[in-house]
Amino acid sequence: MSLNIGDVAPDFELPDVDLKMRTLDEFKGKKIVLSFIVAASSPVCEVELCTLRDSWQEISDLGAQIVAISNDGPFANKTFTEKHNFNFPLLGDYNSKTIRDYGILMKDLLHLKDYNAAKRSVFIIMEDGKIGYKWVSEDPLKEPNYEEIKNFLK
Repeated sequence: MSLNIGDVAPDFELPDVDLKMRTLDEFKGKKIVLSFIVAASSPVCEVELCTLRDSWQEISDLGAQIVAISNDGPFANKTFTEKHNFNFPLLGDYNSKTIRDYGILMKDLLHLKDYNAAKRSVFIIMEDGKIGYKWVSEDPLKEPNYEEIKNFLK
């Protein structure tokens, strides 16, 4: 299933780095920059989330909240978060349910059978819960266009 602009964003309930369950609903009322990363502590994911961290104030001033999701568990995400001082939630979709709900499952990452991950993706969910922006890469080494994201939020 592939989501499109204008579709209602699927809800989720995922643990943060402190094992607190977080839902999409708790972030409603603002635009949500929902960033799916391939793997915690991987080089491109590190660059992406550090770039979002460094843009946090600008994105926040535009009325948006950043939420990142990886298919890693909360312990790997906690180490990653603490190393880089992320100032937004990094949630663990360790069973890939939310990744499947968003239609971005990448099977057999690096040709490793059954090692599934999220395609590097960014969805901007509008205040009404609908998807306003969507970027999905088939190439796990490709970063999103950060300026395009900020321009969309403007």
